[in-house]
Amino acid sequence: MTYCGRFAPSPTGLLHFGSLVAAVGSWLCARHAGGRWLLRVEDIDPPREVAGSAQAILDALPAFGLVADAPALFQSQRQAAYDVAFDRLRAADLAFPCWCSRAQLAAEGGLHRGRCIALPDPDRPPAWRMRVPDGTIAFDDALQGPQRQVLRDEAGDFVIRRVEGYYAYQLACVVDDAFQGITEVVRGTDLLDSTPRQILLQRCLGYPTPAYRHLPLALDGQGHKLSKSGQAHPVDPGDPLPALRRALAFLDVQTAAGADSPAALLQAALERFDPARLPRLAARTL
Repeated sequence: MTYCGRFAPSPTGLLHFGSLVAAVGSWLCARHAGGRWLLRVEDIDPPREVAGSAQAILDALPAFGLVADAPALFQSQRQAAYDVAFDRLRAADLAFPCWCSRAQLAAEGGLHRGRCIALPDPDRPPAWRMRVPDGTIAFDDALQGPQRQVLRDEAGDFVIRRVEGYYAYQLACVVDDAFQGITEVVRGTDLLDSTPRQILLQRCLGYPTPAYRHLPLALDGQGHKLSKSGQAHPVDPGDPLPALRRALAFLDVQTAAGADSPAALLQAALERFDPARLPRLAARTL
């Protein structure tokens, strides 16, 4: 199977350094394997989106030399595909409606474990949850090593469709990784604990499970995760080389000092790149 990787930003702000690290890391892994690199805009949470940020991110990436092999996939245009997956889970009795409030869940320790506390309410729509079985989900992450999670104890019956009718990240991500033929997911460690939920969904929907490689999370000087919503460390597409060099250094990738363009810098980095030498850290401070 031909290697296929992806970068999947959410449009909650401008491209920042942490996202650039994920984009560069996924691009290098794909190009090193002689495979494809795709883009996906995860615009399924309208209340959190910042107007214009999706296009701003897509416009910024080529300035850093990061050019995808196909047009970007927009999750906001994928409702029908999510409906099909959702209906399959419902038909298999793997998804169920839930009217539990946050306060009620908090009283139960914050997790939903197979039993709804609230009674059905015909006057308001429910959330829909995945029925999580007993057992352990285990996988080997290429950087973070062996991972094990007892979903019932650590995630509970998780939401796959929200009260507002929006599909949750976990389901949309799984459906689109399968649709795009992703063979390895390269992303930050902030999403490491989402992986067992996604593997469960893949198994229930009959999708292949890709390999996973979770890169160190970029932290600011106070130990906080960089985020677009916090406007942390935005990068400048008009002057891309400084941020691109910093991103490569963050990933311990050697570069050529004399490279005078993003494309040349990335090509020089690719010639020296070895995925096995990426930093095996959960996080790294700038």
